[in-house]
Amino acid sequence: MQASKLLAAGVFALSAIVPLAAGAAGYPSAPVKLVVGFSPGSTIDTVARIMGDALSTRMGQPFVVENRTGANGMIAARAVMQAKPDGYTILVSNSSSITVNPLLYKDLQYDPLKDFAPVTTVVSVPFILTINAENPRVSGVHDVKSLVELARRNPNTISYGSAGNGNLMHLAGAQLATMSGVQMLHVPYRGAAPMEAGLMSKEVDFGFDTLSGVPLIKSGKLKALAVSTAERWHDLPDVPSVAEVGYPGFDISFWVGVFAPAGTPPEVVERLNKEIALAAEDPAVRARLALQGNPSTQPSPQAFRKKIEDELKQNEALIKRANIKID
Repeated sequence: MQASKLLAAGVFALSAIVPLAAGAAGYPSAPVKLVVGFSPGSTIDTVARIMGDALSTRMGQPFVVENRTGANGMIAARAVMQAKPDGYTILVSNSSSITVNPLLYKDLQYDPLKDFAPVTTVVSVPFILTINAENPRVSGVHDVKSLVELARRNPNTISYGSAGNGNLMHLAGAQLATMSGVQMLHVPYRGAAPMEAGLMSKEVDFGFDTLSGVPLIKSGKLKALAVSTAERWHDLPDVPSVAEVGYPGFDISFWVGVFAPAGTPPEVVERLNKEIALAAEDPAVRARLALQGNPSTQPSPQAFRKKIEDELKQNEALIKRANIKID
């Protein structure tokens, strides 16, 4: 009797394993949902649609974008965290939702490393340190050094805008202030577009703008002093990086990355990592991605996890140094 029970248990266990292995080997055998926590037309949404189109072609099943906006990407992250871990519900999100929100929000309801299986990044996007040259408060500013010196002479008066408290734009401004040892005034807005409008209307003196500011820079309405990444941005080749002009180690950007729910078969996660990397190497796909940021994938899911771990530590240290808090 005991032997028959053990045999039945073994058969049951095997039956549970075999479909999982078969599903991983034949993945995908049905449409895949890409859940995006940001609005249509945003960088994250656009990258998801570019990659979704490419993966649909490569893998023979539709990869369909579903926008679940709100709470700086947290609503979408929670939805994917609770989804069945079979590779058919995938999160496309940004670094702020994964490596900043967990450090600031007590009611986040997800752990970026325990509740998700990181797949890969797709693009890395710089911020652009920008001023309005017609703003009389910064009329003498022509580079990062002169901006810092102005702030040094006027402590806690020279202001920088951001897309909100704790946003990566905020962290970039705080990093510049802490590295230069000056006091600057942070002015949070409700998003990147309102912050850019604040620059245009001279409400704030500078900001780490998104790539949406490039046309304004090229038309002369805004002036770019530096980019936030270690390397220059290909569309503004004459604009130096902050690191180049006296702040080595300054390297802040936001990436767009792909995540599966924790417990997704490793074979599925590995397959997605490889297919996204191959898709990003296609010249046509790469050209489309380059309009949104620097195409940048991770060599393995493990490498992406390590990147997230490192950024969480770096951001935590910066948030403590700058005393950034969310009420």
